[in-house]
Amino acid sequence: MDNHEEREYLFWLCHVPSLGAVKIKKLYDYIGGYKRIYNIEGKELERSGLLNQTEASLFENMKIEIDGCKSELADLENRGIHFITPYDREYPKRLLKIYGYPMGIFVKGKVPEDDRPAAAIIGARNCTNYGKQMASSLAAELSGAGIQIISGLAWGIDGAGHLGALKAGGDTYGVLGCGINLCYPKENFGLYQRMVDQGGIITEFLPNEAPRPCNFPMRNRIISGLSDVILVIEAREKSGSLITVNLGLEQGKDVFALPGRVTDPLSAGCNRLISEGAGILLGPDSVLEYFKLQSGNILRVHEKDNNGLVKKEKMVYSCLDLHPKNLEEIIALSGLSVSDCMSTLLELELKGCVVQTSHQYYGKKR
Repeated sequence: MDNHEEREYLFWLCHVPSLGAVKIKKLYDYIGGYKRIYNIEGKELERSGLLNQTEASLFENMKIEIDGCKSELADLENRGIHFITPYDREYPKRLLKIYGYPMGIFVKGKVPEDDRPAAAIIGARNCTNYGKQMASSLAAELSGAGIQIISGLAWGIDGAGHLGALKAGGDTYGVLGCGINLCYPKENFGLYQRMVDQGGIITEFLPNEAPRPCNFPMRNRIISGLSDVILVIEAREKSGSLITVNLGLEQGKDVFALPGRVTDPLSAGCNRLISEGAGILLGPDSVLEYFKLQSGNILRVHEKDNNGLVKKEKMVYSCLDLHPKNLEEIIALSGLSVSDCMSTLLELELKGCVVQTSHQYYGKKR
């Protein structure tokens, strides 16, 4: 935004309680300028139907804070915190494609590059050591191939993903559910500091905003919005990670999930995603194949298989390789029931895609 005065009034508008991104954009589209919005009386906005009575009252009461907001914005810039709006060249183009994109984001460090692939690595806070190791190693491998890693700087899978990317020398970005000057959880402060220099910290919440539970679904839409693909490492049947997945699916993003044992509660969410058609995350190659990366360069975007296999057949086939696997392992990887998996393997055998090398051992046909 070239006009500094307009930036100040947009920054003030972001402080008005109960006005979210959608409402602010609606006001701007109708009135045509942020200073002009400020100069309109709340009652007039109420009469026009743009604000309800409560919103109009809060809007009018906030007008006395304009000078304080101008000083706060100047202070942020002096501390190296950038307030980036949709009118700025730096604003991530991926975000502009989502519904209700933030009318302003606060950034320490930088934002993800528009012309480089980006993957979200998300999952349970109370994860297993296996989950942490997978998140860290996946992030390291993908970072080494030039993929930017996005997550929420939370305890568990998020932090492990960030750490793996940092160790590999890649860029990683943490999206907060609180103000830019707060690190939540505080145990990840070391990561927070490193990411300012090797990626960035991003939030739409005002400085000093506490990490309230209602903030995290809003935060999650930015994580999915900044990513080309979403990788779910461990998630329970009802999990905050699945909120990010659903938001990503609404945004048209593809999802990969790490399969696990059907008896493991932390794999229940992932296995269900796979049963519903998510890609099976067997390692970094699953994602590298998606992006068709060679020597760190995108050659072509992911294309659907044209081998005529239906969804369950694709799921089972993707679990196999030339080295035969036992039926139990295939069931665990695919997330299908025993009967579904066996009938699907039989169909693949009949089509000449799979060979049974010995009793209940299957591999791809050479």
